[in-house]
Amino acid sequence: MDRTEAGKRRLLDAAATEFAAHGIAGARVDRISQQARVSKNQMYAYYGSKEGLFDAVLADVVRGVVDQVPLDATDLPGYAVRLYDVYLTRPQIVRLSMWARLEVTPDGPLFPADPAKVEAVQRAQKDGMVRTDIPAADVHALVIALALTWSPTSLIHAATAHDPRRDHDRRRTSLAAAVRGAVSLPGHSP
Repeated sequence: MDRTEAGKRRLLDAAATEFAAHGIAGARVDRISQQARVSKNQMYAYYGSKEGLFDAVLADVVRGVVDQVPLDATDLPGYAVRLYDVYLTRPQIVRLSMWARLEVTPDGPLFPADPAKVEAVQRAQKDGMVRTDIPAADVHALVIALALTWSPTSLIHAATAHDPRRDHDRRRTSLAAAVRGAVSLPGHSP
């Protein structure tokens, strides 16, 4: 990695921490620049504005989740559990998404639908593994929503990595059962 790429990486990492804690309006460019050891001028040259940096951070974090937790439409309960684990170990993901929802995109889609994921669910539907009375894009959205049940933005209980293992195991089991019951066809267990 060359110096420019290393500087951009440090900026994205420092900005992710700052934006997750304070949102876009509350984040301070001075703190990001200092933490990243990159001048504010360089930051603006790379990303144009604080909002441009936020967009780059959000895209980077989402790309990281997609890479870490690929969709397996033949195992939607397992996919949901893997998302739960990522949200647990990387709570910034959820916090950044919520700040984007609050400050940038208050309605409509936060991220464009991923045609490959929708097609994967459609194939599982055609193979008789997933309910067909719910559109594939909605199946995917519901699985993600269920995986967020105990996320940092939960209205019920925000789980942390420090919770007892038995609590996490219980939640994983419950999550898998809920996804299985919500989207699988009787006799099939995607």
